[in-house]
Parts: sequence; structure tokens; C-alpha cells
Amino acid sequence: MSWGLMAGRAMAGAADHRLDIYWNDVEGGGSTLIVTPAGQSILIDSGNPGTRDAGRIHHTAAAVAGLTKIDYYITTHFHLDHYGGIAQLAALMPIGQVYDRGIPEHDPDHSPSDALWLQMIGPYRAFAADGRNRVTPGLALPLRQAVNSPHCSLLCVASGGHFVDPPEGAPPNPLAGENSHLELSPTDNDLSSAWVLEFGAFRFWDGGDLTWNMEGALVAPVNRVGQVDVYQVDHHGLNVSNNPVLIHSLSPTVSVMNNGAEKGTAASTLAALGSSPGIQAMYQMHKNLRPGDPQDNTADAYIANFAHDPNHRDANYIKLSVDPAGTSYTILIPATGFSRTYKVRLAMGP
Repeated sequence: MSWGLMAGRAMAGAADHRLDIYWNDVEGGGSTLIVTPAGQSILIDSGNPGTRDAGRIHHTAAAVAGLTKIDYYITTHFHLDHYGGIAQLAALMPIGQVYDRGIPEHDPDHSPSDALWLQMIGPYRAFAADGRNRVTPGLALPLRQAVNSPHCSLLCVASGGHFVDPPEGAPPNPLAGENSHLELSPTDNDLSSAWVLEFGAFRFWDGGDLTWNMEGALVAPVNRVGQVDVYQVDHHGLNVSNNPVLIHSLSPTVSVMNNGAEKGTAASTLAALGSSPGIQAMYQMHKNLRPGDPQDNTADAYIANFAHDPNHRDANYIKLSVDPAGTSYTILIPATGFSRTYKVRLAMGP
């Protein structure tokens, strides 16, 4: 397939009332760009500080998706690989409404000194935006709807260690007995916000860096989320997240992992994904190239970046497009031309 054709396929989107999702390569950080059928843009997390990640996000947003502004920006939690790029991105394109749980006054990971924290968070406090908003569970972004198109929504289901109320009349989760508890030191990952995007019957999960025990509490004893079509793998695929009871309760058809060449992709996470009922494909941003465990990978066809390059020149993204009726979706790796289409799961619920 020619690059021109791939680029054309990648740029088509809101003009034909599709829902598009782009996973940017931010080297094991987080940055997910959503373009709604009505043409609004949502960026969830912004990768690391510096020009590299902001430049990559800007390229995807402007050159690939044809955007001139980020309408909504969400920071899931206050770790530098998730909020660090937004100040630099704001210098490249306008940012609309910002959503986070409120900037902590002190280092949320409880380091002995706040000096480094204050230095790191300074650009985040200062970047220009149309407005700033506090995220709480149950908050839904005020998205514009496309005419004659299925309803599109983005709902916060967890934030700051709190959860959205379960659906009225929700029965006990039959998988709750499989839940387990890990002894973990508290970090800001525990307080990550988690989001469910819907377009018609299509459902997508972005849990930021939510951790194992919080994941379990979200779906046990009652599944507050239901099932999803696509699971963005929590916390880059690390083993302190991706509790099998969460993955199996969400029961995704597809997973997408925003890992790095030597970050994430834990064997336990791949096992939990691979054993989940209904899973058909597991995508990775990078091939895991950690010495000693190169076997911890999905099939090469589902991987966007392969090189162990200190200059980080690949920067290949992954794109998902939901058809205008919300009944099927296609995932494309433009750099390789690999594309596969999946049917939307029509039966929802835990």
C-alpha cells in the first residue's frame, strides 16, 4: 500500500461521521486522541515534557486528523509521562477546556521534598486554555452530537479513588470471587481517572494508570462499567495493574497497549488479556525489547514500532475508526498498512 493511500485513509474521519481514536507513540507514556463524529477533539493525556511528544501529538492532530484545536484535554493523573507534554502542545495549537481532578498542592507520591514537584508542575499550572474543570466520577463531557448519527458520549467512571454509581438494579458480578488484592505502595496511579467512550453500541475503555486494587473495586462486587469492545491496557501493561477480574469483566474484543520498548508488557498482563473471553486481537505500540523476556509480545502484525532506536525515529501511531452507524470498527497501523475490521458487540452489560 502506498504512503499516500495510507495517509488518505488515516485523515478521513469526522467528515463522514465516524468516530476516530489515535494512539500516539509517546515512548511508554500516555496520549490518546479522539475525534468525534461531530468533529470535536478530545486528548486524554499528553506524554512526556519536551518537544518530542508534543511534536508527535501535534503531527497526529494537525497533519493526520486535520485539527486546528484540541477542544477537550484530560489529565488522568499527575505523573509526568501523562501530563508533561501539554504545556508544549499548547504552544503549538490552542487548547479548549481542561479536565483534571485538581492540581495537588504537594507531590502526590509523597517524596521527602516538594521542590522537584513544584518545578515539574509549574508549566502545567501556567499553560493557556479556555477553561479548567474538576473531574469527578459521573461527569460526562458536553459533547456536540452529529446530525443523524448515533449518540456519542465520554463518561468518567473513576477519579481520585472514587467510582461512579453502579447502574440501577445491577446484579452481583459473577466474576467477583476471582478478585485478588496486592500489597502496593500508594501512588498517584491509584487516583487515576478512568473513562468510557460510547458511540452507539461501541464502547471503549481508557483507565489511565489505574492500579490493581482500584480496578478490582470498580467491578467487584458489582460491575460498574459493563463490557467494552476495546480495552486500552491500563498503566502501559505493567503488572501492578490489569487485574484479570477487570479485564475479564470488561470482556473486550480488542486491546491496545501504549507500552514502550522496555516499559510495560508484563507477562501477567498478556496472560490476563489472552485468557479473556472473546478477545480477538492484542495491539502494542512497541515491541517489547527488554533483555531476557522478548517472548512477552503479541504477534508482530499487531505492533506499530519495532526498533530499539535511541533517537526514537519511528513514532508510528495506531488508529481506530468506528463506522458511521456504530456497528463495526477498523484498526489500522498506517506505517505497515496492516488493517483489520471487527464487529461491535451489541449485547452490553456485566
